[in-house]
Amino acid sequence: MTRATRADIHLSALQHNLAELRRRAPQSRVMAVIKANAYGHGIEVVAPALRDADMFAVASSDEADRIRAVGVDTPIMLLEGAFNPDEQLHAAEQGYELVIHKFEQLDWLRDYAGPALPVWLKVDTGMNRLGFRPEEFADAWKRLAALENIAGKPRIMTHLAKADELDETFTHGQVERLDERVADIVREHGLEVSIANSAGTLAFPATHRDWVRPGVSLYGVSPLEGSTGPEQGLRPVMTVGTELIARKLIRKGETIGYGGHWTAPEDMPFGVVAIGYGDGYPRHAPNGTPVLVNGQRVPLIGRVSMDMITVDLRSQPDAKPGDPVVLWGEGLPVEEIAEAAGTIPYELLCGVTQRVDFKVIE
Repeated sequence: MTRATRADIHLSALQHNLAELRRRAPQSRVMAVIKANAYGHGIEVVAPALRDADMFAVASSDEADRIRAVGVDTPIMLLEGAFNPDEQLHAAEQGYELVIHKFEQLDWLRDYAGPALPVWLKVDTGMNRLGFRPEEFADAWKRLAALENIAGKPRIMTHLAKADELDETFTHGQVERLDERVADIVREHGLEVSIANSAGTLAFPATHRDWVRPGVSLYGVSPLEGSTGPEQGLRPVMTVGTELIARKLIRKGETIGYGGHWTAPEDMPFGVVAIGYGDGYPRHAPNGTPVLVNGQRVPLIGRVSMDMITVDLRSQPDAKPGDPVVLWGEGLPVEEIAEAAGTIPYELLCGVTQRVDFKVIE
């Protein structure tokens, strides 16, 4: 690679975060969510590094197949279940676990004659996305319990909608709605339950139950409003960096970049940095968004373009081409960049493009 733009993936940070999440939920097993190419970090890299997780969760069998292709045999659950009967058969043949969230999937299981399948029954307690409504649970459970091609005992799950907002009333309401419908069946049949996502794992111990399902927190990012990963004892796994490719002077009153939306308040130095929205840096990051140059914060100035951004170097008068630049990661939380750009950390992590050079660091 001749262009310096890169994403360093720190495996030691990933393993630290898994250990920290286990510490936060010591009575629960951990289902590591590595969907969406492990939140942009690379599923083939992340899965071997997290093979000590009790289970993986992905969105589809395609993602699960990629994990198996690198020789990792950790159990895998498909969060959206099977999309059709053919995928259901493939999941059974590969030993994947399926979420059942609609009656149509129960019909597929009824008509299915392949290897026995381990399943999770999903209850919609307030997300209003996938899952059986609480009043539908008894019927869904009755139909599931009548099937003979289920491997082991079914498990029960739901998904939290506002735990990241630290909305105690809504979150505890979800827990109560689940328990009202499933508690007797769970006790009678000795079923396992999973409620907590990253936010639940970090902030709501009542949601921990038998399994927790951390996602973004594994990558060193806090899902909680007003908090960063390091503040939660987590370490950033991805650091996006590049270098200065030019140092220039601008005169008072001159503008920088497309549209000329930033005007120099005085004669001053500025730097051109080799990254842009073509690499996944947010196009709408505003003036003032922090960037690290030589480990020191400087503000973004001017519009983000496809390949470059420009930064104010008045606080770094000795900066020169080739000096290191960090856009987010070690020393600069991605949560801060996302907030400045009016988006969420998930989007930034998943949006790093293929032309960025990914480097795995043990």
